[in-house]
Amino acid sequence: MRFNAQIRWATLLLTFWLAVAQAGNAQASAAKRVPSVQAVEAISTTVADMDRSVGFYANVLSFRKMSDRQVALGNAGNGEQAPISRVVSMKLGDESIELVQYKNAQGRPVPRDSRSNDLWFQHIAVIVSDLDRAYTVLKVNHVKAASLAPQRLPEWNKNAAGIRAFYFTDPDGHPLEILQFPVGKGDAKWHRNSGGLFLGIDHTAIVVSNTEASLRFYRDVLGMRVAGTSENYGPEQEALNNVRGAHLRITTLRAQQGPGIELLEYLEPRDGRQLPYEPELSDLLHRQTVVLAHDPARLANALDSALVVHCHIAEQMGVTIRDPDGHELLIRSAAPNTTIGEVK
Repeated sequence: MRFNAQIRWATLLLTFWLAVAQAGNAQASAAKRVPSVQAVEAISTTVADMDRSVGFYANVLSFRKMSDRQVALGNAGNGEQAPISRVVSMKLGDESIELVQYKNAQGRPVPRDSRSNDLWFQHIAVIVSDLDRAYTVLKVNHVKAASLAPQRLPEWNKNAAGIRAFYFTDPDGHPLEILQFPVGKGDAKWHRNSGGLFLGIDHTAIVVSNTEASLRFYRDVLGMRVAGTSENYGPEQEALNNVRGAHLRITTLRAQQGPGIELLEYLEPRDGRQLPYEPELSDLLHRQTVVLAHDPARLANALDSALVVHCHIAEQMGVTIRDPDGHELLIRSAAPNTTIGEVK
């Protein structure tokens, strides 16, 4: 009996000291944790004809033009001077996009055979108050469809039931989505009676090859929280994505402010392609999710160096990084007038 009691005491002591050690390790990890992303500020997109793109987003989707400026981006990361760009900021509701056109640099077009499950896919989800009316606006303006038709996700899918959506593209072939949440789903602001048709941006969606690898990047390093998950499949999803047999694992991440980042992992089919070349800034495929952090350089230094693409300086200061599948993020300083040094 005494021997058994000693065993129990030894087990309790070992459990206690293991707990103390784990707590100490957790505190040490927290102390070393890099600054997290505070907000998703905008989605930046390279365009071929700025006036055409501004007209499309303003006249078709009701975005408001906020600023129009010339920007010198400085060192592009390859030892050469990056081309001067024209940057137009536009806003819909509380959310923003940036349209970028590079002077004296004709980029490659979006691949004509792009599919919704290719790993370079990224769309912007625009929330609407009435999807039927919004779809009519798109048709009247001869917008190119990417879905077979507007879709309503089925009732059996608890997390997505009742959501209505439709994919289409802008004049340069960049994917977009109009989306209407049913009562009880989505942010409360999407259900306020503002009288508007196009309300704002809920998220930007990107195709990823492995959700767990992407979570280690967006959640564990950038500090974004998982806000929702869903597994979508069936004829409605196939028609929405225009991909036969589409079966997706969907994970939505959010920072403290701004649109979410939605991870789309195609469980089926698994034939989504990687881009055969590295996009240049002027290529029309080039898109960046612009995020804010208190210390972009320190955050970039916490990443594998292969993920750090280059530093922007001057007006567009920040650090450009890539996620595990090559999607670009521009990390800007959340604090005003912060100087970002070269990232090694």
